[in-house]
Amino acid sequence: MRKSSKGTVPADTSRRDPDRAPTHPGAILREDVLPTTGKTKVEIASLLGISRQTLYDILSEKQAVTPAIAVRLGKLFGNGPDIWLGLQQARDLWEAQRTIDVSAIPTLDAA
Repeated sequence: MRKSSKGTVPADTSRRDPDRAPTHPGAILREDVLPTTGKTKVEIASLLGISRQTLYDILSEKQAVTPAIAVRLGKLFGNGPDIWLGLQQARDLWEAQRTIDVSAIPTLDAA
């Protein structure tokens, strides 16, 4: 993690081990962001306008960060929604590339 003017952002992922799943945004919230706020999870959920269960599910990596949640997180922490969606997108794509069998799909040549 590195600190920018817009908050904590993930370090350059170009050197990340491709066999290791990208970090879920909930883990970053749980480990790096929330502890610095001095607020409880209940307070954070209230500030975000989401249920405690939704926040707990994100923090335990059971639920993805949706665009609606990303907008709320970005506003609350001052770093915008793009970072949260980017983290989730990286995680989702990594999982899809490992679970979806595309072997029967041909690759077409561009005309």
